[in-house]
Amino acid sequence: MTDLSEAPALQPLPMAPGTGATRTITVPRAQRRRRGAGNPNGTRWFTPWLYLLVPVGLLIVFTYIPVANMIWYSFTDWDGLDKTKGWVGLENYVEIFTRPEMFQVFFVSLYYLAGSVIQMALALYFATLLSFRTRLRNFFKGVIFFPYLINGVAIGFVFLYLFQPDGTLDALLGAVGLGSDEPRHWLGDPDLANWSLAATSVWRYMGLNFVLFLGAIQSIPSELYEAAELDGANRWHQFRFIIAPGIKRVISLSFILSISGALSVFEVPFIMTGGANGTATFVIQTVQMAFEFRRVGFASAMAVVLLAIVLIVTWVQRRLVPDEEVSLT
Repeated sequence: MTDLSEAPALQPLPMAPGTGATRTITVPRAQRRRRGAGNPNGTRWFTPWLYLLVPVGLLIVFTYIPVANMIWYSFTDWDGLDKTKGWVGLENYVEIFTRPEMFQVFFVSLYYLAGSVIQMALALYFATLLSFRTRLRNFFKGVIFFPYLINGVAIGFVFLYLFQPDGTLDALLGAVGLGSDEPRHWLGDPDLANWSLAATSVWRYMGLNFVLFLGAIQSIPSELYEAAELDGANRWHQFRFIIAPGIKRVISLSFILSISGALSVFEVPFIMTGGANGTATFVIQTVQMAFEFRRVGFASAMAVVLLAIVLIVTWVQRRLVPDEEVSLT
């Protein structure tokens, strides 16, 4: 009896160009299997996964495994040094939710959230302005994006000198007639410290949103602008009916990043004030618990709570502003 699995297969091949005729040749199945189990590109099904092996492995090793360890530490009383970790169950979480001062620091995040709104508005304005023909626009693009490339520690020390009493900022305000008889304590006054830190964050991170908005705006077909100009639309109309709907997804992404960043801000206030004068954030409080009070288990529980809050806020935002397909035609 003949084995049909080894029977040759007929494959059509084109004849001379323009004739429309085809001819067939026989290709053994064994040869087709060697070419890639019937894949016309000659690749096997697992070949794409080989390219993903290294990045997925790095993601698991440096992200998911540390997160799993953090969740495990949150159920212990580990101090970060002992080899043994005592199991305490939910005691760390109970302590977090029964101590109101743990969540009072989230009010500090409101300053950074307000700064994020200002930052996005400025980034969107400059991205829209520089997406059109403007003199020296490449120079201004570099000026706006440059602060994002600077190390956060260097920015912190630079702004420490800027905010010193009778320092650079007071001198600039005095030069334009906004000075005062007494020096302002920009980082020492609790009423001014968080606003000063939020302004520093706006200056540093505006470049990231600017690049995201600029790339999204430049991806909009130029024919839409030309058609709008023929219909008599000015720049405001083009922004309202073309740019804003066209980059809706990018704006939504920026809001998600801004909210999560406002909840987990750490670098700028830690370097400039160390959390003093009412500038401590939830992350600074977590770091202090872990490395000053040697309560790594409790700090891990705080980190898990912060992660859960960020995920919940992101989910709520995605529900309120769904990711819908936008059509400009």
